[in-house]
Amino acid sequence: MARIIEISDFSDPQLDVYARLTEAQLLNRHCLAEGLFIAESPLVIGRALDAGYEPVSLLMERKHIEGQAAEIIARCGDVPVYTAPFDVLTQLTGFQLTRGTLCAMRRKPLPTAEEICQTARRIVLLENVMNPTNVGAIFRSAAALNMDAVLLTPGCSNPLYRRSARVSMGTVFQIPWTYLGEEMADWPEKGMARLKDMGFKTAAMALEQDSVSIDAPQLMAEEKLCIVLGTEGDGLAASTIAGCDYTVMIPMSHGVDSLNVAAASAVAFWQLGR
Repeated sequence: MARIIEISDFSDPQLDVYARLTEAQLLNRHCLAEGLFIAESPLVIGRALDAGYEPVSLLMERKHIEGQAAEIIARCGDVPVYTAPFDVLTQLTGFQLTRGTLCAMRRKPLPTAEEICQTARRIVLLENVMNPTNVGAIFRSAAALNMDAVLLTPGCSNPLYRRSARVSMGTVFQIPWTYLGEEMADWPEKGMARLKDMGFKTAAMALEQDSVSIDAPQLMAEEKLCIVLGTEGDGLAASTIAGCDYTVMIPMSHGVDSLNVAAASAVAFWQLGR
């Protein structure tokens, strides 16, 4: 049975998770087992629940309690549901930018790369992709276009940051992911070695003179392939490109030299995930 709590005191510590804690504080790098994240919108919250994430509390406009969030409330058991009219909730920093329903949830321990890639055929490696919007968009494309898992270097933005999860439409809860190493020094040399040990050939998405086209037959024929995508702006590090088995280019027209990393990922996944 839901516990509906009308908000009367905006200094209530129970609301810190929604209004006053940063993403870094929610992540709690010093004790990941106690970390939290915020899922936003009934669709995203529902997909997180489907994936086994534990709800801690809900925050929503009063009109959603018996409306679009009714099913979510029923699935969350007796967790507190904080509520107020929209014009009151906008006193909470950033609430006017949301879709009206938020859920604080506990993080789960991350699996190893070897665990999630055990039966994978096509995987993605993100190198230092920092923009949460790009991370979310890449996850959505990866889930839709036949990628089996996503790996991230330690310099990447966390996929469970609120914006990433929202942009992904909750697909961050549907496709397996984890970090390939815990320290910046774990990539590229150590990470590349792990990918090789798992049987993956690596394809660096980069504009280099010795690149092969994305529709090259030898790429399509690889039994296990890891598509490696680089950070916004600078792209992949030279050492990463040098360490990959292939350097891959998307043919372009009208003098365009490159695509945003999220757009490039969708093209790559469509071609190489078939």
